[in-house]
Amino acid sequence: MLVDGFAAEAFGTNCYVVATGPGEQCVVVDPGIGVVDRLEELLAKHRLQPAAVLLTHGHLDHTFSVTPVCGARGIPAYVHPADREMLADPSKGLSQDYRQLFGGRLEYTEPDDVVAMIDGAVLDLVGLEIAVDHAPGHTGGSVLFRLPGTADEEICFSGDVLFAGSIGRTDLPGGSMDAMRTSLRTRVLPLADETIVLPGHGPATTIGRERATNPYLREFGQAPARGL
Repeated sequence: MLVDGFAAEAFGTNCYVVATGPGEQCVVVDPGIGVVDRLEELLAKHRLQPAAVLLTHGHLDHTFSVTPVCGARGIPAYVHPADREMLADPSKGLSQDYRQLFGGRLEYTEPDDVVAMIDGAVLDLVGLEIAVDHAPGHTGGSVLFRLPGTADEEICFSGDVLFAGSIGRTDLPGGSMDAMRTSLRTRVLPLADETIVLPGHGPATTIGRERATNPYLREFGQAPARGL
């Protein structure tokens, strides 16, 4: 499997591409602000053709380029229904400070083809099976994307739910620390230690490393068991 990406200059948001290999179709995860040119370079480097865009949540720094990326190729964008409204009106996810910063300068339209993802869905795209876990807290519609990696490791695109050493903020519209704690306890902690975490900002990490060192995970102690 091929996974590559880069950080946008604005807010350092990580944008990723995922494919079964070079020269294949791919999915794009979280095309943020000002990433179109760098994304095109990355696609050309690996000879990839995007077939869909996956959004970990609806915040502007993760979705800003979704419409040009989708529109140029006639491909769908996948988002959780709770964050759908932010594709049409990004200001709904912004703090008052950022609303004042951007003012009325945002001209924004959602992609023509938007697909709603539900919790527990498995997306069968470009030869990949991508599991969707609803993990609210940062926003009401935040999700994790999980898929098998090389060897025995699972890969988790965590968006702004989990970072190396920290978690996403919960004080923006739609955020909730109580919901975040539940998501960390029931969605993140049950994952295997070997799981590779590719977050929305900052460096990659693993669940084992975060379980041992991340203060927001350590407060829960032992992970809950899977199943009944």
